[in-house]
Amino acid sequence: MRHVDLCSGIGGFALGFQMAGLSNPILFCEIDKWCQKILRQHWRDVPILEDVKELANDPERTVPDCDILTAGYPCQPFSTAGLRKGAEDDRHIWPYIMQIVACKRPTWCVFENVAGHISLGLDEVLSDLEAEGYSARPFVIGACGVDAPHRRLRVWIVAHSNRSSDRRTSRQYEETNGEVSKRHDSGVAYQSSEVCSGETPRKANFWSTEPNVGRVANGVPKRVDRIKGLGNAIVPQIAEQIGRVIKEINDAS
Repeated sequence: MRHVDLCSGIGGFALGFQMAGLSNPILFCEIDKWCQKILRQHWRDVPILEDVKELANDPERTVPDCDILTAGYPCQPFSTAGLRKGAEDDRHIWPYIMQIVACKRPTWCVFENVAGHISLGLDEVLSDLEAEGYSARPFVIGACGVDAPHRRLRVWIVAHSNRSSDRRTSRQYEETNGEVSKRHDSGVAYQSSEVCSGETPRKANFWSTEPNVGRVANGVPKRVDRIKGLGNAIVPQIAEQIGRVIKEINDAS
């Protein structure tokens, strides 16, 4: 499947979908220069554009046709750690992402944002997708659901096109969401009191893929950039689980 990744960060969606055997990226869009370096290091042949707003001006020309579109769009307008200005925040770019979706009509869309988005802005996202002929369902899944030793609760939005001209049917979409829900309940986002209580976990398995870049570490090259990049990144192991379910439906069709 052809994958366009907006607000790419350090490539969490691309990595997760590749681990799932779902897709390879054909386009990144990321404005942060350090993140661009990471993307080029791991996906040398994939073009990187910088500004989602510029893509939205003429997506027919600037964005290639794709089967799946993803975006971990900026959380600052919705985060409880900020001023929560929502649509009044200069970093609110959801309308531009929706313009691209409406033009390119990917079969699947997967988005990620902070849990604060649920009470501010999520209704707009779901309403916009529905108005454009997509069925969408949000899931709250934390990093602890894939055995990370911290909560990092995030809202994940999985959307599928309902148009008869698109390649997947509404029934298959419901099967996919049912399978995601089932895996959510059985382990993808298992919220155990020991792992997800907000305290330091004592019985969680060691998450070998989580790097240790302590905030008081000395002598770590590009430490500030690394911490910022990790802080803004999605959890690729969650994207992998969503990707595996989508792949199963795609392969079965």
